[in-house]
Amino acid sequence: MNNHIFPTDKILQRADKEKLLKQKGITIWFTGLSGSGKTTIAVALEKELQAKGLLTQILDGDNIRTGINNNLGFSDVDRIENIRRIAEVTKLFVNCGIVTICCFVSPTEEIRTIAKNIIGKDDFIEIFVNTSLEVCEKRDVKGLYAKARKGEIKDFTGVTAPFEAPLNPAVELTDGLSIEDSVKKILDKIKL
Repeated sequence: MNNHIFPTDKILQRADKEKLLKQKGITIWFTGLSGSGKTTIAVALEKELQAKGLLTQILDGDNIRTGINNNLGFSDVDRIENIRRIAEVTKLFVNCGIVTICCFVSPTEEIRTIAKNIIGKDDFIEIFVNTSLEVCEKRDVKGLYAKARKGEIKDFTGVTAPFEAPLNPAVELTDGLSIEDSVKKILDKIKL
């Protein structure tokens, strides 16, 4: 049996990677109801950050739930495991000096705290996209709210499962703000 200890002292450290990239790794964590605009704003933010020469990675429900978390449903236990895995992956990106933009409903304070604790509170900037349920349902491009209302989707946040608004988000965006103004408000706060 091979009992090699991984030589962590020989691995390049986060500071080495940030120096190479000339940027600081950070997590920008978007939370809000499905259809609130999290990913739309994140994509616009990513383009702005790229224009400033920063390397970014967006993680959202679509690219995570079809891959690394395709075995999880939406029960309370699965939601916690979903966010735990996402946070672990995010931490790896951040430790490589990458600005990691996460777009997840992450419906409870407990779930967001789990993510923040794994990633590290100094590397976690919470953005609350505070869009009303009514607006989200009108935008329902995937038909998820309609299916939830018909009982075809169980445990759907905002309909049959609760959403707890963040207590102290770094930035709160309301549905009256344009995408451009939302991005500006985030950039003014995070100073990347």
